[in-house]
Amino acid sequence: MKELTTEYNDTVKIFKAFCDDNRLKILEQLRTGEKCACKLLDELQITQPTLSHHMKLLCDADIVQGRKEGKWVHYSINPEGAKRAEELLACLVTLDSSGEKNDDCCSE
Repeated sequence: MKELTTEYNDTVKIFKAFCDDNRLKILEQLRTGEKCACKLLDELQITQPTLSHHMKLLCDADIVQGRKEGKWVHYSINPEGAKRAEELLACLVTLDSSGEKNDDCCSE
């Protein structure tokens, strides 16, 4: 049961990463390649603490990875994490015909 709870927690982290317009804007910026945090700050017109909060959630979900260079962090999309998110979404929205039958419990 603990393993299943951990799997759900990982799933929640991934979907939480996509549930904010600023994080979606960050991902849109990173689609063209690695960006320095200073560039993201300029483009998004947000404060450094706000960017740090969003990047923590994206990095904790393994969707984004950071690389420290001097006083700045350079962020990019993590290909493995992006693939995991894509597979997870596909799994969650694909019908499973091998499961339980959905009996019509509401018919009279």
